[in-house]
Amino acid sequence: MEAERLITLGRHALAESGTAQDIVAEAWQAQALAQAIGRHLALCGPMELRGEARGLSEIGEYPTWGSAGPRAAQLTEVADPWGALTALGELLGEVGIALVGVACATDEEGLYWQCIEAIDAADESSDRVRGMLRRLAVRDGERARPPDPARGGAGPGRSPTW
Repeated sequence: MEAERLITLGRHALAESGTAQDIVAEAWQAQALAQAIGRHLALCGPMELRGEARGLSEIGEYPTWGSAGPRAAQLTEVADPWGALTALGELLGEVGIALVGVACATDEEGLYWQCIEAIDAADESSDRVRGMLRRLAVRDGERARPPDPARGGAGPGRSPTW
């Protein structure tokens, strides 16, 4: 299955999570998907991404999967690295927000630390994804550069709005 489709499935599953344990499980599903996309790009992606992608593929140690395994096992291609990485970054951001909510609301120490571990993995993966997007932007002559919040969204060819 194509990466962006799997990411969309993950976003829907996270949104439908009904319990704190469901949210933590979906966080690890997202992390497994980030690793799978990293492995795929390290092998088949643009040369500029291979080092960062290898690093992404090694982030996080998730719990043992049940018989179904992670959704990420269905990954067959990353047709559009820019689109997939952008969508993955959004998913990881949503995961982080959901995990912070669970960590703040729980009185259970074990669940709290599960959330902290998953937040750390999502944050590190997000950093790698942003790094890969920057590399793609440089490769493409900055035409696809993400907006720079420090400059009021100004990208190349646009004047800063100070």
